[in-house]
Amino acid sequence: MAVTAKIEVKDRNPVASLQGFLKALLRDGNLGALMVAQHLPMKGTVMPTLVTDPEMLEGADPLAPVFPINAAKVVSRLTRRPAGAEVAVVLRPCEIRAFIELVKLKQGSADEVILVGVDCLGAYGNLNYARFIGDDSADSTLRYYESIRTGRGTACGDFDISPACKACEFPIPENADILIGLVGMDLEESLLVKANTPKGESLLQRLSLPASPEPEGRKAAVAALLDQRRAYRDQMFLETSAATSDLQKLMDYLGNCVNCYNCRVACPVCYCKECVFVTDVFDHEPAQYLRWAKRKGILKMPTDTVFYHITRLAHMSTACIGCGQCSNACPNNIPVMELFRTIASFTQKAFHYEAGRSLEDEPPLSVFREKEFSEVTGGHD
Repeated sequence: MAVTAKIEVKDRNPVASLQGFLKALLRDGNLGALMVAQHLPMKGTVMPTLVTDPEMLEGADPLAPVFPINAAKVVSRLTRRPAGAEVAVVLRPCEIRAFIELVKLKQGSADEVILVGVDCLGAYGNLNYARFIGDDSADSTLRYYESIRTGRGTACGDFDISPACKACEFPIPENADILIGLVGMDLEESLLVKANTPKGESLLQRLSLPASPEPEGRKAAVAALLDQRRAYRDQMFLETSAATSDLQKLMDYLGNCVNCYNCRVACPVCYCKECVFVTDVFDHEPAQYLRWAKRKGILKMPTDTVFYHITRLAHMSTACIGCGQCSNACPNNIPVMELFRTIASFTQKAFHYEAGRSLEDEPPLSVFREKEFSEVTGGHD
C-alpha cells in the first residue's frame, strides 16, 4: 500500500510551498542534485535546472503551465553513465513516460534517479505561454490554478492549453517514485504526496511530512478529468484519420513541411545518433531533381517531406508518449502530434503495448513471440 502524506500550503501559495518541499528534499543529504523546472532571469523562460544548493530553488516552479522541452532527454544525459550520486528529477507524467522508454532503449538508467512526478493540468505552447504571462510572470502560475479552481478553466482569450495536453489520458504520474497530487486537492490548503515505490517511501519517511490519507474526492476528480481528456482524444483520432485517409490527403496535411526536422530534434524518444535524413542518402544530385520534375511536369520542393514523416512514424510510433513537443517545435503549425498520436494508437494497440507505462514492459519488436500476429502469419493459438 502506498504511503501518503501532505505538503501544507502556506499563505495560499502552492508554488512557494512546493519550493519548501524541494528544499527539504535537497537538504536530506542523500541526493547529489535535484533537477526541476525553474523561472530564469530571461523574461518568460522556464527551463529544467540542475540544482545542488537549496537556496537556488527560489525560482523553482514545476507547476508553471509551460513545457518548452521534454526533460526526459536531459535526464537520459544525466544517467547514461554512473554519476556516483542519486539525482531527484521533478517531471511531468509524459516526461516520466518518455524517460521510461529511453531507459528501455538503453539511452539512460533509472538506477541513480528518484522520479518525482507532478499531476499535470496542462500547458500552453511556448508562444501562447508568453501571451499568458504578459508582464506578470511572477504570479502567472497562481493565476492559472486560480482560474481552474474557480471553474473558469484553462482558456485565456483566444488560446488554450496545447491539444496534446487536452488529449492526454495520463495526467497522473502513477509510475513515479514520489507523486505530488493536485487533482482533487484544495491547492490553497495542501498538496498530496504519495510514495509509490520502496525508493520513494524511504525518501518520504526521512522528510517527516505530516501523514495524510488520499482525499476521498480525488478518485472522482481524476475520473472526471480522464473522461474529458479521452473524449477530446477520441474525437481528435476521428478527425485526424479522416484528414489523412489517403495519400493525397496526407500530402495536403503535411504540405507546409519544410524539412526543418525540428520535430525529430524535439521528440524525446527519437534517439538515433545519426538520422538517415541528414546523411548523403537524401542529398540528391541536381540531375535527379530535374528528372523527377520532367517525369511529373512539376515537383514540390523540398522533396521527401511525406517520406520523412512516414519513416518517423514507422520508427517511433510504438514509443510515442504523446507529449506534443513535435507540434510545439513546428515553425509552420503542422498538427504533427495529432498524426503521431493517431497512428501510435493503432500500432501500440496492435502490439498490446502502452509506451512509458513500466520498465517491465518489453518494447515491440525487441522480443520474439511465436504466436504474435497469427492472423497475418497463419499460425494458430
